[in-house]
Amino acid sequence: MTQTRLSSLVEAVFNVAVGFVVSVLITSVVLPAYGHAVTWGDNLQITAIFTASSIVRSYVLRRWFNSRIHSAAQSISQGQTS
Repeated sequence: MTQTRLSSLVEAVFNVAVGFVVSVLITSVVLPAYGHAVTWGDNLQITAIFTASSIVRSYVLRRWFNSRIHSAAQSISQGQTS
């Protein structure tokens, strides 16, 4: 059974939302440890940029893998190997 595009998007957004919270906390510890003083506003902006790119990346990769698996399953069911 294949995953719908909407399901892929919802899964990616939920996964990244959890990651967002973790990332905000990690960024608030790691950046100052390396000498980069950041405000909470800066931290949220930096994390938001990486979060947006992560959502896009997760969605695109999920759809690509889903398509590849679907194509492979069809080839196998038709007796073709690739």
